[in-house]
Amino acid sequence: MELTSVADDSAVVHDGLDVRRYEDLEPDHLYEYDGFAFRTLERPGGELLCRFATVNDVHFGETECGIIEGLEMGPIFSVDDGEEPYPETMNRGAIHEIEQIDPSVVVVKGDLTSLGTREEYELFLEYYGEAFGDRLVHVRGNHDAYHGETFASDAPLVVELPGVTLAVLDTSRVRRANGYLSDESLVWLRDLAASTDGPVLVFGHHHVWSPESAQRPESYFGINPDDSERLVEIFAAHRNLRGYFAGHTHRNRVRRFGLTHDVPWVEVACVKDYPGAWAEYRVYEGGILQVFHRISTPEALVWTEKTRHMFNGTYAEYALGELTDRCFVITT
Repeated sequence: MELTSVADDSAVVHDGLDVRRYEDLEPDHLYEYDGFAFRTLERPGGELLCRFATVNDVHFGETECGIIEGLEMGPIFSVDDGEEPYPETMNRGAIHEIEQIDPSVVVVKGDLTSLGTREEYELFLEYYGEAFGDRLVHVRGNHDAYHGETFASDAPLVVELPGVTLAVLDTSRVRRANGYLSDESLVWLRDLAASTDGPVLVFGHHHVWSPESAQRPESYFGINPDDSERLVEIFAAHRNLRGYFAGHTHRNRVRRFGLTHDVPWVEVACVKDYPGAWAEYRVYEGGILQVFHRISTPEALVWTEKTRHMFNGTYAEYALGELTDRCFVITT
């Protein structure tokens, strides 16, 4: 049993395939349900201005999960012959739930495909483009750039919403798993921050290297240390940059660095397997909430209850993270 989500007005507990939703709660209040004691998120002051959503690592075209190149941990999961491919099951569930909040924008933070083919990309567009039309904003991830294709490489992109500006960066390198940031994109972000009065949230596929780390590997799995350091310095110089949001690691995690104080450096878990995630952002005049959602259509839960056991049973704890990694207030 897991307390998966806590917002300012609700909480959700998952017990296998059973979903228990507790609605109409008061903000910043203590509650206890199903043996979990928790405090609802504090609701920022002022009017609710808009809502938007993000997903990442949707992996259209993938047929097996539980594989890491060079490691043989198991178990590996796939669907039976004749069954719907699991990326389609999971993304259909995510789209259905996101539609319920009528988002102003849906940002897809990379790994749209498994093998980086045009056919897989067209399938992604069939699902997300048909559902959200011109509200869809997407950028490539490493899987999309593996074989030299250039689709979804239009970033940097800016989206203006009531109360917040969204900045979307392309962190991918052709035929490489790890990420980088070009000089041009860093200058673009610096200039955007300098010319924008309100809060700016920044999105990209790869997570940053910690500038507080004792190690500085050039082969770092996320954004390389030099570019990560430059990005963090831009955030430190422009306090209206209020968060960086990535995918890539298939986990929920929030880090904060001394140089950027209370700014969250966020990773959100993937759509395609456990826990099966999407994130909602509620933009108020006085701040922004990130609310994690575990995809809870019946077919999605059957799949994610299987895949929670990947990597010798270690995956569930790694991917879900702590409640504070999933649901939190972003000060503006």
